[in-house]
Amino acid sequence: MRSMWKGTVTFGLVAIPVRLFAATQDQSLSFHQVHIPDGSRIQHRRFCAAEDSEVPYDEIGKGYETADGRMVVLTDEDLAELPLPSAHTVQVLAFVPIESVDPIHFDRTYFLEPEKSAVKPFVMLRDAMSKAGQVAVTKIAIRQRESLALLRVYRDDIVVETMLWPEQVRTPDFDFLRADPPQVSAKEMKMAAQLIEAMAEPVFDADAYRDEYQKALKELVRTKIEGGDTTTPRAAATTDDEVTSLLEALSNSIEASRGSTSSTSRPAKTSQRKAPATKRAPAKTSSKKASPDKSGATRKSSPKKSSPKK
Repeated sequence: MRSMWKGTVTFGLVAIPVRLFAATQDQSLSFHQVHIPDGSRIQHRRFCAAEDSEVPYDEIGKGYETADGRMVVLTDEDLAELPLPSAHTVQVLAFVPIESVDPIHFDRTYFLEPEKSAVKPFVMLRDAMSKAGQVAVTKIAIRQRESLALLRVYRDDIVVETMLWPEQVRTPDFDFLRADPPQVSAKEMKMAAQLIEAMAEPVFDADAYRDEYQKALKELVRTKIEGGDTTTPRAAATTDDEVTSLLEALSNSIEASRGSTSSTSRPAKTSQRKAPATKRAPAKTSSKKASPDKSGATRKSSPKKSSPKK
């Protein structure tokens, strides 16, 4: 696995340098948007409507639009100056029982790995939380986004469970919640309890469940491949001003380099007017020095004609 964050977990006076790894991965098939008739890829370009041109990544920033239509532009430099104490430090703020945390707040899960010099305090924190049945409330900033988080024991490791802030969790607001609740009879409640008891399992076993949709989707793709039900997308249309492949770019660079080399070896032009293209016979050997013509080609100088006498 590849580390995505490095920092320090601190509780009290104990500091534990750690690395952060994504604990989950998406196993879904990855699809492209294509044009159905020919299977060609659909391109999404970064386009500036005002300048009618594409925009390079280094010219893209973040913009906040005000109520009156003005735009506040924020650059990476602006964001880097904001205070973010949790950017490289996970400070334990409190210990609470896991049962007191509603799962609706959970966002993403990450593994923690201690640096070699910090394995002992890491194991001490892990075992102490496990014995106490507690989780640690912290804050962590990943990719310049600060989140509330929990440190909890998972198997033999400690994981970071990023959480949503309270204001991010919406309050259910439905008509049936405001109406008088329907009357459920004692018999109906008893039958519901019996059904729950009949379907109850001693523990949750994640391995007992499978994503049947993804399984069927992968089988569909495999069947189409084996049955030859595929298409070869046509090459994207190009314009004269567009370099569409590395080979063309290299070829153009070579030609440009050759032209630049040959032009530097020629004498400077004395006039912008081009000499008329004329077919000349092969040059004869002469003792006289050749001089360049206006087109840059070398030609033999001809003897001057004497002017007629007056």
